[in-house]
Amino acid sequence: MEHLSTALELPHDVWLAIAIKVATNSIEDLCSFCMTCCVARDVGDEETVLRMVAIPPPYEMNWWWIRDPVGRRFFERCFEIGHPELLFREALRELYIRRNHAIGWEMLQNAASNGFDAAQYALSMELLIRREDSEAKKKGLELFRMLESGGLLPACFSNCFAVLAISWPNEVQMPEKGDDHTVCDYRRRAAERGSVHGVRGADHIPCIWCRADYEVERYVDIPRI
Repeated sequence: MEHLSTALELPHDVWLAIAIKVATNSIEDLCSFCMTCCVARDVGDEETVLRMVAIPPPYEMNWWWIRDPVGRRFFERCFEIGHPELLFREALRELYIRRNHAIGWEMLQNAASNGFDAAQYALSMELLIRREDSEAKKKGLELFRMLESGGLLPACFSNCFAVLAISWPNEVQMPEKGDDHTVCDYRRRAAERGSVHGVRGADHIPCIWCRADYEVERYVDIPRI
């Protein structure tokens, strides 16, 4: 390529922008990009690029990548530099499978602080479940409202489900939700009528607290779906 192209003369910022664009498409595309020339190889190995690489859902992961030493080192490096998707997945495993709450909580907060939607969703659910912490519930509701207004709740729930559904029976232990989450007359009347408003989802529920409560119920029921 050194003899056939002037691409090596491009500024580093241009190479970096190209590498990020490629990385956000797929791991395979990033690998192909890195094999084009020495500059692409070096830029594609930068932390800024690896932090942006698209990680496929767990059910689409090529397990050969995990068994292969090169693939394993790639994912380990992405995790070490703080790739939000990998941090989020490991946080859920630490919280609900390995029961290492302190470690999982820290990972989840880190992933959420990077703006990863699914991590913010899981964080909001964890905060809303806390029965005696009004400040935590308030922050959880703010996150929930932000995700709801952006129409992101279904995708976030699916992301959590994809991580936790690939596990052995009874391996996932979700937090318990108390009855004190029933907080308004609408929800109380629906319960008295035996109305399962989940059939139509939560969009028709006027109370923001009850919509959040409905989502919490879905979240803690993931192992039983």
